[in-house]
Amino acid sequence: MATTYKTPGVYIEEISKFPPSIAEVSTAIPAFIGYTQKAIVQGVDYHQQAADAAKAAATTQKAADEAQADAAKAPDDATKKAAAKAAKEKADAAKAAADNAKVFGAVRITSLLEYKQYFGETEPESNIVIKIEERLDKDGNVTDRQISGKNEKPSPHNMYYAVQAYFANGGGPCYIVSVGNIKSATEVITASDLQIGIERVAKEDEVTLFVIPESQALSFADRAGVFDDAIKQCYSLQDRFAIFDMQVPTEGQSIFAAAGAFRDMSLTLDALKYSAVYTPNVETIFNYEYEPGSVKLLHLQTSPDGTTKNGDFHDKNMSDLAPKQDDKSVGDAILLNLVKAAIDAIPLILPPSPLVAGQYAFVDSTRGVFKAPANVALSSVIKPTIKITSAEQENLNVDTSGKSINAIRAFTGKGTLIWGSRTLDGNSNEWRYVPVRRFFNMAEESIKKATEGFVFEPNDANTWVKVKAMIENFLTLQWRAGALAGAKPEQAFYVNVGLNTTMTALDILEGRMIVEIGMAVVRPAEFIILKFSHKMQES
Repeated sequence: MATTYKTPGVYIEEISKFPPSIAEVSTAIPAFIGYTQKAIVQGVDYHQQAADAAKAAATTQKAADEAQADAAKAPDDATKKAAAKAAKEKADAAKAAADNAKVFGAVRITSLLEYKQYFGETEPESNIVIKIEERLDKDGNVTDRQISGKNEKPSPHNMYYAVQAYFANGGGPCYIVSVGNIKSATEVITASDLQIGIERVAKEDEVTLFVIPESQALSFADRAGVFDDAIKQCYSLQDRFAIFDMQVPTEGQSIFAAAGAFRDMSLTLDALKYSAVYTPNVETIFNYEYEPGSVKLLHLQTSPDGTTKNGDFHDKNMSDLAPKQDDKSVGDAILLNLVKAAIDAIPLILPPSPLVAGQYAFVDSTRGVFKAPANVALSSVIKPTIKITSAEQENLNVDTSGKSINAIRAFTGKGTLIWGSRTLDGNSNEWRYVPVRRFFNMAEESIKKATEGFVFEPNDANTWVKVKAMIENFLTLQWRAGALAGAKPEQAFYVNVGLNTTMTALDILEGRMIVEIGMAVVRPAEFIILKFSHKMQES
C-alpha cells in the first residue's frame, strides 16, 4: 500500500530493482557416526547421562514385564485387554528411553583439537606383538638384531583415527555423533546404535555427507540395514550423500567375490544415486595408541651353532624394558627405543571413507562441487591394502547390477589415488557420476532456501519475474565457474515459470507456484581415448 502524504515537502523512496541473490550452501560437511572415548560438551557428560537413562529404561521395562504378567492373570477379557495395553505403553516408553539414551545429538567441530576436547582420543590397542630376533656370537654378545611388530587384532573402534585422517586430507567443519562409549562397548559395535545415530543426523540441516567408519565391523546383514537407513535419509531429504566402505575380503576371498557379496546387499533402489562405495582399505602413517604394559614381547636368540632360545624379555611386555639401575640399564633403554620405533612402523589400517570425505571437502573448496573427487592423491597414506590393476578394476567399475565400486589405487610416482567417481546407480545416465549428483544436491538446496523468502508472496507475474531472475543469476555464476556445459548461458540451463508455461489456472488457485529448472551439468572425462595412425610422408 502506498504511503499517504499529508505534509508538503520532498520524500525519498528507494525502489528495489535487483532480485535477491542465492547463497551457495556448503557441500562437504560430513557427519561421523560411531563410538567415542567420551562425550563431554560444555561440562555435561552425555555418556553418563545415557547410562543413567538406560538404568531408568531398564526399571521401566521391568515394570512393563510385571504389568504384562498381571495382565495374564486378569479374571476377565476386558481387564486383560486394559492391562495388556498399559503394559505395552510401558514397554514402548522403556524402548524409547533406551534409544534416546544412546545418542545425545550431533556436535559441530572444526579441528582435531576440538574432537579431543569433547570426545577424547581412543582406547589403547591390546593386541600389539613385538618380535625381537637376535643373533649371538660365541661369547653371547648380540651381533645382529631384527625387530618387527604387528597388531594382531586392531580394535574395531576407529573414530578418532578416522577424524584424524579426514582433517589430514583437507577436511573442514564436520559433525560428530557419538553413539556410545568405547569403554563400555569394547569389541561390540551394533547396527541399532549406528542407526539411531543416522536418525539423529536428520535433524542437522547443514550435514551433506555420511561417514560411518566403524561399519566394517558389522555383520553383512547389519551393514545392509545401516547403509539402507543412510541412503533412505539422503533420498528423503535430498540434500546429502553417503560415502560407504566395502567390506574387507575374508581370508582366501578375492576382492571380486567380496564385491559380488556387496552388490547382493538389499538396498533401496531409488536411493542408490545418493551414495558411493570405495575399496580397499588403506595403510596410513598414523600411529596406534597403546600402553607399554599391553605390548607383548617375543624375544628369541640364536647361537652360532643354530640353536634358538628365549631371551630375557620373552613373553614379557614393553614396560619390562624400562631402564633399571643395574648393568643392563643402557641396553634396556636402547632396546626400548627400538621397540617404540617398531610399533610406530606398524601401519594403521583405515577404511577409505574418512580420507575420501576429506578429499571431497578439499576438491569442493579448490575446484568446486562439480569437479569429480577422483584422480586426487590421498594424504598420509602408505599404500592400499590390496593392489588393484586396470584389468581388475573393470569388474569393480562397471557391473550389470549398476552398483559401481570405486577403487583406491597406487600409481608409481603419483601415490595412492582415488580412481573412480561413480555412484551406486551406475546404470543411470543421469546419476552415474558423484559430482553430478552432488552438484544437483547443492543447486536444489541453495535455490530452495532462497525461494523460501517468496512463500506467501502474491502468486503473480511480478513475483515470477523476481524468482526467475534470481535463479538465472545463480545459474549464470555456476556456468561461469565451469559447472554447466554450454557456449552460452541459454545452452547451459533454462528457468521457466508462469501461467500456461509451468502452471495452470488451477495451480494458482490452489496456491502452487511451479518453477521448472534444467541444467546441463558437466560430466567427468572418465575415459580419454587417444587415436593414433600413420601419416604418409609428404616431403
